[in-house]
Amino acid sequence: MNDLILSSPMPALSLPAAGAPIQLSRRAKAAVVVRLLLNEGADIPLEDLPEELQSHLTKAMGQMRTVDRDTLSAVVSEFAEEVERIGLRFPGGIAGALNALEGKISPQTAERLRKEAGVRQAGDPWVRIRDMGADKLLPVLQSESIEVCAVVMSKLEVKKAAALLGLLPGPRARQITYAVSLTGSVTTDAVERIGLSLAMQLNAQPLGAFDTGPVERVGAILNSSTSVTRDDVLEGLDETDQGFANAVRKAIFTFANIPQRIAPRDIPRVLREVDPADLLIAMAGAEAAGMKASADFILENMSGRMADSLREEMQETAAPKPADHDTATSNMVAAIRKLEAEGELILMAEEEE
Repeated sequence: MNDLILSSPMPALSLPAAGAPIQLSRRAKAAVVVRLLLNEGADIPLEDLPEELQSHLTKAMGQMRTVDRDTLSAVVSEFAEEVERIGLRFPGGIAGALNALEGKISPQTAERLRKEAGVRQAGDPWVRIRDMGADKLLPVLQSESIEVCAVVMSKLEVKKAAALLGLLPGPRARQITYAVSLTGSVTTDAVERIGLSLAMQLNAQPLGAFDTGPVERVGAILNSSTSVTRDDVLEGLDETDQGFANAVRKAIFTFANIPQRIAPRDIPRVLREVDPADLLIAMAGAEAAGMKASADFILENMSGRMADSLREEMQETAAPKPADHDTATSNMVAAIRKLEAEGELILMAEEEE
């Protein structure tokens, strides 16, 4: 509708009046229509128009004073006729077509067409940057200037910014944090230019066939496997590629990793998401499975009354079968991973040996 108002091929209007004929240019008629719609309380997203058209419209409205009723009626009628004659309207240019087909064609095809046409993705670049994972944003914070990194951190959600800050070396994290305090005078135009530059840089990276790396994919698979299968696969990886095996071990999170990866203050939050039956089986079979440290850690960081009650239940419960224990611990890990995905929990990185 916005494009139609300013680009409609309505000819200049000439009406007889009490003096010389009234003639309105296409831009003047667009100003009349927009002014009328605004007076009627319509919400017209004119910001979606190119800046040049926004400028033309503003200047046209600034040059006009009053319009008589006959002229207004003629302009509205002509505009309504133009709208009624339109059967189908296509987005203008390759950029508009790509935006209309977003999600309908493959990302690879869309990216190739954008490069061939020399157009960038429309919309706020910071929306796309905020949706990117830590694996893409972390290299930016490691390589860009401190000032740019401070802007990036200021535009991210607090939880994501805090998580990324924890992945940076201490000195650089402190420099970026201090630089955030100096961003008060940064202009909106500068922030937009930084966003456009980063978005183009990140979008220029070749699209892979998988959303995650091989370490993350193998780690996710082994997270959902039984402990016997997991140990057997890791032993085989040690023989084939020990470096890859060690990286996979860091990506894996199991019941045994709870003391090293979860902060004591987060244990009550985790227990609220865990099925009590799964918790009892996981705790009752922990010692036999070599995971007593995890059970002790959980008991130490829950309320004293709840810990005493759980200890009594563990004593009264028969030793669970290994398969049942694996299922219970896997369900607990799934609950923890869900909290992490929702941003309610941050898993701590294990210290290097």
